[in-house]
Amino acid sequence: MRQIKVIVEKHPDGYVAYPLGLKGVVVGQGDTYEEALADVKSAIHFHIESFGESVLEIEPPILEAFVAEARIEV
Repeated sequence: MRQIKVIVEKHPDGYVAYPLGLKGVVVGQGDTYEEALADVKSAIHFHIESFGESVLEIEPPILEAFVAEARIEV
């Protein structure tokens, strides 16, 4: 069992989810938060099965993740 940090974004047409700290690109989506999270978990399993557990070996490891908003001049 392993803890993986996942970002879930809400968009006008649904949700998109992606993990932090994996080698490669993994994305899930769904009409609800729960569907997107379930889809990305399935995609993570497939990614590990396809490429091996080495996709989990990132250095340095992500200890915490934060979401912040910043105002920028455009």
